[in-house]
Amino acid sequence: MQSRIASFGNVLSSKISIYGELAKFRLSSFVILSSMIGYLFANLGYPVDWVKFLLFSVGGTLVTFASNAINQVIEKDSDRLMRRTMVRPLPENRVSTSEVILFIGVSAVAGLTILSVSVNAMTGVIAAISLLLYGFIYTPLKKISSIAVFVGAIPGAFPPLLGYVAYSNVLNEIAIWLFVVQFFWQFVHFWAIAWLGYDDYLKAGIMLLPSESGKSKSSAGITFVYALVLIPLAFYPYFIYHEITLGTIILLVGSIWFSYRAFLFYKEVNDVQARKLMFASFIYLLVFFVSLFFHNQF
Repeated sequence: MQSRIASFGNVLSSKISIYGELAKFRLSSFVILSSMIGYLFANLGYPVDWVKFLLFSVGGTLVTFASNAINQVIEKDSDRLMRRTMVRPLPENRVSTSEVILFIGVSAVAGLTILSVSVNAMTGVIAAISLLLYGFIYTPLKKISSIAVFVGAIPGAFPPLLGYVAYSNVLNEIAIWLFVVQFFWQFVHFWAIAWLGYDDYLKAGIMLLPSESGKSKSSAGITFVYALVLIPLAFYPYFIYHEITLGTIILLVGSIWFSYRAFLFYKEVNDVQARKLMFASFIYLLVFFVSLFFHNQF
């Protein structure tokens, strides 16, 4: 009896581990945190409806899990070619494709239903668009053109907007600003990663850097330009409310520092600066999230 229980426990533990890999749990955690920040930002100054917040978080998590699993089903053959991804469940045949598709279906339907019924219809629609763009357009497009990065940046920038809409049920200029900042951030962040993984991506026929010349001065220069766009975006609240807030100052300083890191990458054009820029991108996004709670007009 004890051996059966132990065996069942091992199987269950293995399945949980596999599903965690399919869901890309660490990446999903970042996406959900970003959407939670958007929700709490919209809710600033008012009592939090924790039940609605929890339902939004669960629904968003399930849709994110489904999106990441779709990515792995479509890319299972490419994943076998890359050192970074060859140990995923599908390339290693630790799970069947049909089982993953079932996981995707259950997660997507449950997540979208929760968001549409328990939160609001607009949130459900945006989440559905995000899933379709990421899973069925961005993923296959990666082998065709570097324009895939532009397409992927759209669902990648949805989380804070989604959180804002989940609370407010309004798609206004503030929600759009949240989207636009994370949209331009995505390019710098992802191109730094694509630079570091360039050789691995080439094995699978994937070209994600902005210039056809690959790891070049041109790609680094385009990355720097996109980082610079974040500086004027820091002033957006000022143009709406005509007052400089502490949040504006925090984000402006962070944007200038992030652009400087991108400039060093452009100046030196090497893996060392690409890696520093990648880590800087995480810090910048944290600064952005913190700055939101110092915009007293919102």
